[in-house]
Amino acid sequence: MSHEPADSPPSTLDTPYAGLHPDLILNAVESIGMHPTGGVLALNSYENRVYQFEMEDGSFIVGKFYRPNRWSQEAIREEHHFTQELEEAEISVVAPISISGETLFEYDDFLFSVFKRQGGHPPNLENQQDLEVLSRTLARMHAVGAVQKFVHREALTVQRLGNQSRTFLLASGFVPAEMEEAYATLTQHLLDRITPLMQNTPQIRIHGDCHMGNVLWRDDTPHFVDFDDCVTGPPIQDFWMLLSGERVDQTIQISTILDAYSSFYDFSGATLALIEPLRTLRIMHHAAWIGRRWHDPAFPPAFPGFDSSRFWGEHLLSLREQMAILDEPPLTYL
Repeated sequence: MSHEPADSPPSTLDTPYAGLHPDLILNAVESIGMHPTGGVLALNSYENRVYQFEMEDGSFIVGKFYRPNRWSQEAIREEHHFTQELEEAEISVVAPISISGETLFEYDDFLFSVFKRQGGHPPNLENQQDLEVLSRTLARMHAVGAVQKFVHREALTVQRLGNQSRTFLLASGFVPAEMEEAYATLTQHLLDRITPLMQNTPQIRIHGDCHMGNVLWRDDTPHFVDFDDCVTGPPIQDFWMLLSGERVDQTIQISTILDAYSSFYDFSGATLALIEPLRTLRIMHHAAWIGRRWHDPAFPPAFPGFDSSRFWGEHLLSLREQMAILDEPPLTYL
């Protein structure tokens, strides 16, 4: 099958980091007055390129080089401003380092920022006390997020995550020919179900990608990292990924989460009906994201089998399971 997306033929934009060589990376950091020793460690990141630098004073910083042509400078600065607001509210987030009032820098056509290194490990969601602390912190984050609105950041919509993903994949050549009709029909049914549920929902500034890899736990405190996908969206997007297990387990978990959350920010119980629609949109968008980045050399090794019939068979199965779950009543807050 063809792997040349119909709406995005291979070009230099598909391999945007080809010119990001070690000397350029070090020169970029030196250009803002920092003094790395030359010790550079590439960290796990696909959308952007992220490196740890050892500095001459023995400290460490992390540099993020943004994927070219993804976000505008205005959108990145809005992300930075949001994290600074959260930091000022004494919520532990990894905000960019400001140098002479600037947090976004440019070197040889690459935009980049630098951050303090934050250690930690994913939170233990089976520990009720940790789950409560995490939930209260998310509520405080959302209280700050509700104060202002994004102007340049994207919104979490069915159109962007669902319809655009579906359109791209059907034109991309990745979906095997024998599965195209099933994929087209199933995804249309899903979007028809999801679209009315997502209308008229509360919309505030949120983290947007709050999986547990983006929360580092240390000293009984959750430290939030990587606001690269912060968007305008429903608050529940930031905590449905805390749920796991069977329905009875999730019902207990959501009660623990919302008991803690509601003490710092009002929760709309009606938005519990958005959990499975949001999960479905994430599944669809993730597959399209890989397809859109397939020409980036980092992606094929990271997602082996994406261009195989087995992957798409499993993807269809996941979407069919979501269709069945959407027929069930939403979780309830006891």
